[in-house]
Amino acid sequence: MSTDQQESDGATRVANITSRRRIVTVLFDGFELLDVFGPLELYGVLSDHFQISLIGPQPGPVMSSQGPAAHADHAYHDAPRPDIVLVPGGMGTRALAQDQAWLQWLADWSTPAELITSVCTGSALLAAAGLLDGYRATSNKRAFVWAAAQGPDVEWIPTARWVEDRNRWTSSGVAAGMDMTLAIISRLHGSELANTLADAVEYDPHTDAAWDPYAEKSGLTGSD
Repeated sequence: MSTDQQESDGATRVANITSRRRIVTVLFDGFELLDVFGPLELYGVLSDHFQISLIGPQPGPVMSSQGPAAHADHAYHDAPRPDIVLVPGGMGTRALAQDQAWLQWLADWSTPAELITSVCTGSALLAAAGLLDGYRATSNKRAFVWAAAQGPDVEWIPTARWVEDRNRWTSSGVAAGMDMTLAIISRLHGSELANTLADAVEYDPHTDAAWDPYAEKSGLTGSD
């Protein structure tokens, strides 16, 4: 291979790396494990398209609702610029939904992102921060009434696996975040890649955003 070819190939590799979208996940004490690592498993397999960062109150371990900790790469105050924001749910959302300073930080930091996404009760935090005002959104069905109370100016959709409204994507509870993530990947890079990815991780996704038996199980269908 000639020197010119080597330089050209090197430049292409650099371009591919710099064109990857940065997924930044917001960790907090009491986050839900699968809300984070279900989507990140899918994004992480596509390392040519996405790079992953985790942020927390400080760099280092952040305790999940289930006990195991995840390692935050950066503190909130020096979080990298996100292309895609991912806010999980978990019991820790209850305290943060009342923390006005934190909510203001979330709003200021998230707003420039290409996509702002949440799993489960992460949508309650987006709503409390004003990031869903004027948008349609959904949340975990067992915590739906509480989540909806955090955003009176949000059009809450009780029966939905996930909801896409412009650049806001919100999913129902826990495992629904993986279905939403595959839908995002399909939107950004095509359904063929999303289907290939689902097969690669042996995951059988729900591809209908309106599929939601859990709304009825939680007594929400009358509020449609």
